[in-house]
Amino acid sequence: MVTIDIDGTLVNSERKLTPKVKETIKKASDSGIDIVLTTGRPTIGVIDLVKELELENDHSFIITYNGGMIQNAGTKEVILRHSLSLDDYQDLELLSRKLGVHFHVQDADTMYTANPDISPYTINEAVITGIPLQYKPVNDMTKDIELVKAMMIDHEDILDAAIKKIPQEFHERFAIVKSAPYYLEILDPKATKGESVKELAAHLNIKQEEVMAIGDNENDLSMIEYAGIGVAMGNAVDSVKSIANKITKTNDEDGVAYAINEWVLNDN
Repeated sequence: MVTIDIDGTLVNSERKLTPKVKETIKKASDSGIDIVLTTGRPTIGVIDLVKELELENDHSFIITYNGGMIQNAGTKEVILRHSLSLDDYQDLELLSRKLGVHFHVQDADTMYTANPDISPYTINEAVITGIPLQYKPVNDMTKDIELVKAMMIDHEDILDAAIKKIPQEFHERFAIVKSAPYYLEILDPKATKGESVKELAAHLNIKQEEVMAIGDNENDLSMIEYAGIGVAMGNAVDSVKSIANKITKTNDEDGVAYAINEWVLNDN
């Protein structure tokens, strides 16, 4: 099984798939390797990539919301979902206001924000992923909205200052990880890329040593640590490179294709 982060890893700096990456992933999939796209994006933000990569089959998978949901890429069957409760939402939304940062949450289909001054980073996330954005005051959020992920989003210096002030009890209660300079993702404690890759491997009876994980940012650390072969992109942050077994080329140099050819297909 090869599990691949999307932004900064699978796609290049223009957020596009290169011909070499598409060719290599198709070759690996056709040879029987399970390809898993593993991302902080919502499901809607992955569908076009699944089609472009020709992964609409029963042995390819998507792990979305940074580990919050696992689905079969072909059948769309939900294999596992880790959700946040209404109480979780209310506590996190209140904390975000106390810290002075913008905040939004997502269910399987929609992004919700209670911020009247909607953050440009919230708008950016909606545009990039294609998920519909809805302004929804706190009191309008109800228990029937099955939230998968919350995010604190803001300018890097504002967000970093806020992160330092998050009480320890929140770190104990949630999985909290920075996925970009302006994105802090907050999920159910079991909803990490590493835990979800582990759960999917167990579901498929795949041994840990038969898993390769490729990523570039801090939210990829857990899956790179879990995998038998953890691969850091050439453009990865230092913390990822320091724990990886291998370092491949950058996302603008077909790094995913190089890693698969070199350490899975042995085709370089």
